[in-house]
Amino acid sequence: MPSGGSINQQMLGSLPLQRRRGRDLVRKVPWITAGVESYSANLVGSGIKPNSRVKDDDIRKAINQTFTDFTEESDADGVNDFYGQLEMAVSMLPSDGEMFFRFRYRRNTDGFVVPLQLQCLSSEFVPIDKNEILPNGNKVIMGVEFNRLNQRVAYHMYKEHPEDIITRTWSSLETIRVPADQVIHFFIPKEPGQVRGIPTLSSVTIKVRDLLEYEDAELVRKKTAAMFAAFIEKNDNEDNFLNEEHGDSELEYEGDVGETALEAGTVQILERGETVKFSTPADVGGNYEVFLKMQLRSIAAAMGVTYEQMTGDLKGVNFSSIRAGLMEFQRRAKQRQSKLIHQVCRRVWPVFMNTAVLSGELKIRDYAFNEREYNRVLWVPPGWRYVNPKDEVAATKAMIRTGLISRSQAVAELGGDISDVDRELASDNASADKYDLVLDSDARKTTNAGLVAERDDNLEAA
Repeated sequence: MPSGGSINQQMLGSLPLQRRRGRDLVRKVPWITAGVESYSANLVGSGIKPNSRVKDDDIRKAINQTFTDFTEESDADGVNDFYGQLEMAVSMLPSDGEMFFRFRYRRNTDGFVVPLQLQCLSSEFVPIDKNEILPNGNKVIMGVEFNRLNQRVAYHMYKEHPEDIITRTWSSLETIRVPADQVIHFFIPKEPGQVRGIPTLSSVTIKVRDLLEYEDAELVRKKTAAMFAAFIEKNDNEDNFLNEEHGDSELEYEGDVGETALEAGTVQILERGETVKFSTPADVGGNYEVFLKMQLRSIAAAMGVTYEQMTGDLKGVNFSSIRAGLMEFQRRAKQRQSKLIHQVCRRVWPVFMNTAVLSGELKIRDYAFNEREYNRVLWVPPGWRYVNPKDEVAATKAMIRTGLISRSQAVAELGGDISDVDRELASDNASADKYDLVLDSDARKTTNAGLVAERDDNLEAA
């Protein structure tokens, strides 16, 4: 019988245990680790990169370059860049279901390009058991403070990791109130009113445990069976190697009594009445692989990846099946990317712009009067390569020529930006013209078949 109540009430008692179990699986189970890495690699890859939409070319280039410099210094721990922090946030979804970012402002004298950093915090920093109603009427639910309009106004956080026994002190168990505009809470809500994130591995934790126990039992069975190479059968009841004349209660063995070590080329002479019967341990059977695949497929589905991505097993895969699987995975990945952009990237950009302008790194005189215009940005996720480049490029070309999509959209699907592509094409063409080069890739001078295009002097004269 399923329990009732809100999703927050159900999480109170089980969420810490779910997270411990999820982390243990990610650390110790190889295909769970591979699934998490594949998931984050496809969602973040080399980075979800911004492209300022400011119309002024010089200002746009300055903004994009400043953010590129900021990404190298964004991590308060000094371990990752900004895109590495995004990858960590996505990697925490299967085991923790959430992660927190806290803005850390620095002094201009600290030597940063932009005096701003992001601190990555695990879910334990916000106590799940902190639930109360404050004197001002605000309510704290699972460490998150809400006002009367049910808006998030603050997060109550520990100063140090509460479960780190190396650095834990009494003061580290005290919480501080951090305003919500200084915190980013990244999680995937599943129900209205959900306050904290739920690990995606929760739905298959028991299945993974049972599957591991089954594999261990099968391995032990095969290992034990393989240790018995042969058995010696005695037909003479009077010849008992247990030496029963001492009685069952006084049996004393020295060495491997009753065992004969086998070596290559050994010829063993048997005693009277002895025969040899070699061990033939039973195989796992033909259903073992089928059963294992079915279990792994359900686990992969819960993690949001395909079975092939999680295990690397491409046996029996053809072009149609792998393409259909990847297309479905890409649709789900784009959905997750939109939430990552909305919850994290969208929050980081205006704080970055304000800090960069106030610190003097970006010199934009009318920024305060046109803040919304200068904060316009397009976040470009990494694109996916074609499964069948020849046919899919031809299909994309046909859609562009028929007006179904634009060049900008086609380039964006590959993770690029049309302005960068056009600028690089113009630069390449100018360099080729300078040295009088005719390249097969130059559509101005060669046909689609690779032949040199004929010049139309009348057209040029006109």
